[in-house]
Amino acid sequence: MALQDIDTRRKLASPEGVSRETIEAVIRNTPFASLLGARIVEFGSGKVTLMVPITESLLQHHRFVHGAVIGFMADSACCWAAASQVGDVVTSEYKLNFLAPAGGTSLIGRGEVINISARQVVSRADIFAEKDGAERLVATALGTIARIRVYER
Repeated sequence: MALQDIDTRRKLASPEGVSRETIEAVIRNTPFASLLGARIVEFGSGKVTLMVPITESLLQHHRFVHGAVIGFMADSACCWAAASQVGDVVTSEYKLNFLAPAGGTSLIGRGEVINISARQVVSRADIFAEKDGAERLVATALGTIARIRVYER
């Protein structure tokens, strides 16, 4: 394990919210997020906006963005918004509604925290397809995000 990975894990283990830099390190060290070219474009306490460029390899047989990529965007936006306030998290569950086919030049995912309790965070995400500067809502999600607790042994 690289020293950078250990440092990132320590920062995630904090019960406080994590920084944009910490989440960007997680993206760099997560093969699937890196494969998709995911990046954060806006970040604040309880809110995050991420972007994935739409490439040929992300399309399904009808030439729209594959639902798994939209699911990644929803899951990540919900989790990263939660992490910005409570530290390390994992998805417990999420519900995703596809509203329209996604095409264009990029996907934009906007996540925000709705409620925080002792064990979980409820957050939502809206996913947009961007083309020529215009955004079209293509999916919306509601997620239950579990806090990760680090216990001393």
